[in-house]
Amino acid sequence: MTSNDLRNILQRIDHKGYPAYKDTKGSYDFGDYILNIDHVQGDPFASPSRLSVKVSGDKAGFAKQLYDTDSRRVSLEDHLLRSFGRQIREFSKKADGSGKSGLMSVSSPGQEVLKRSAVSIGVSDGSVLIRFQVGFPARGRTVMSGELIKILFEYLPVCVRKSLYAKAHSSEKLQQIADLADDRDYIRQQLQKQGLVSFVGDGSVLPRKSGVSSLPMKDAILFQSPDELAVTMDLPHKGKLRGMGIPKGVTLIIGGGYHGKSTLLSALQLGVYDHIAGDGREYVITDDTAVKLRAEDGRSVTDMDISMFIRNLPSRRDTTHFSTQDASGSTSQAANTMEAIEAGSRCFLIDEDTSATNFMIRDELMQKVVTSGQEPIIPFIDRIRPLYDQMGISTILVAGSCGSYFYKADTIIQMMEYKPMDVTKKAKEIAEQYKTDQTADGVSGEKGKTDLAGSAQTEDSKQPLTCRFDRIPKKVFFRDGDRVKTKSFGTDGFSINRDNVELRFVEQIADGEQINALADILVCLQKEYFDGKRTVQDCVEALYAKIEEKGFAAIGQGRADSLAMPRKQEVYAMVSRVRGL
Repeated sequence: MTSNDLRNILQRIDHKGYPAYKDTKGSYDFGDYILNIDHVQGDPFASPSRLSVKVSGDKAGFAKQLYDTDSRRVSLEDHLLRSFGRQIREFSKKADGSGKSGLMSVSSPGQEVLKRSAVSIGVSDGSVLIRFQVGFPARGRTVMSGELIKILFEYLPVCVRKSLYAKAHSSEKLQQIADLADDRDYIRQQLQKQGLVSFVGDGSVLPRKSGVSSLPMKDAILFQSPDELAVTMDLPHKGKLRGMGIPKGVTLIIGGGYHGKSTLLSALQLGVYDHIAGDGREYVITDDTAVKLRAEDGRSVTDMDISMFIRNLPSRRDTTHFSTQDASGSTSQAANTMEAIEAGSRCFLIDEDTSATNFMIRDELMQKVVTSGQEPIIPFIDRIRPLYDQMGISTILVAGSCGSYFYKADTIIQMMEYKPMDVTKKAKEIAEQYKTDQTADGVSGEKGKTDLAGSAQTEDSKQPLTCRFDRIPKKVFFRDGDRVKTKSFGTDGFSINRDNVELRFVEQIADGEQINALADILVCLQKEYFDGKRTVQDCVEALYAKIEEKGFAAIGQGRADSLAMPRKQEVYAMVSRVRGL
């Protein structure tokens, strides 16, 4: 149908009851683009109607080289979405009416560049598709066609013209977006080649505007790498960029309070994502499998092997298949660590402030009073070296009070007024003066060679733990034919029907739309993968193979305009927090 057909429908249903708007559902040719009315709200107070606009590749006019790689395409999509959002906000609520009448909205990205369902560029033809919402106007519950005609025939064409065509953007700006995507790809490739887990470019702005704002702080101290850790990346477009390279292994970040330790770690943990130009963290790049670990009192743990850290419980509970509905700080951090291993993490990020003390360390005096045979917890300090030496998992740890980790560290960075200094040699020399039986052996006072399969091993008995996450999903959220209702709570979690999934301590979820996607992923897993035969790993890996092929269509289109792709690591975290799974 043509745009004139839509206008005729709207004129015909004017002043009728609100359900008459259902007649508008369909596809309409506006000449330069196709408008699709995909879903019509039930009344003016309900969630707004869902619409989409598709511009063909020849009319959009974006050069192939701007979207010919995954990172370039996602970056260009992100730019177009932000541009369309700026335009549509200027017209939102300009139309009169009750409830949500006249509301025009679209996905509103933060500082991260994420793959989103609200916008897509055709890989083969360069077409642009954008999904958004419009509150169809009404007075009371009576159709106000004249106001919707304003929106669809006056306001929307302006938004499309000023955002979804190449000619609406400077060619220089579009090329800069593609170049930045290339440069970030190059750094990620170099992390592996140069034996690094993270890179922080000189001149980066790490502090944020406030605790509730992800915008860069004005007049912040710019990051400057210490010479000892300086790495120069020869980027394809920007050229030579100097910055701090954090090598694989065990790295400590130390320093006084308020000197920037946690600020640096926060930047590193979000460095698994790309950031927009001007954010200040464009060149803060971390191994994209890195996981932030912390204590999480009260979380659910089901049938998980946590024996690497907890064993010989007085109740004789089996910690190779451990379950609880109310985990302690140490138990939760042990479970978080194991699920990160299963998700394929190559780097752990830990802040002493958000960790369980007894999970991280037991000092020498405590060991003499409560001997190793009486303590079921094997602290992280005893596992940090084997995790890297045997499993290749690096750790970046913010330590403000525990110097015992000096003996385990390969690299020690001190933050002084937001400026990093390499103090590895100095700290090691001082640590040697305070060496005790505990620190000499490095295994909570036990003699011998520590291994992941046991606390005291001989040189010839290394048996690296093969970590298992072999739970068979049992939880049933709904049955075939049931109505499935999901509800998201910002970045804190979501519910499926009456079941809540708590995710507020999964700190690398950067956007509420990732929560929407996680909810849909869990529904998809139950519908198509949780068959009582396959393991969690089998299900997640099979789903991500399908996502790789089909994108968001692989997990359904329940909220096609408000999804952002999460990492596989967050899917594992989500699945393992479902109570009763």
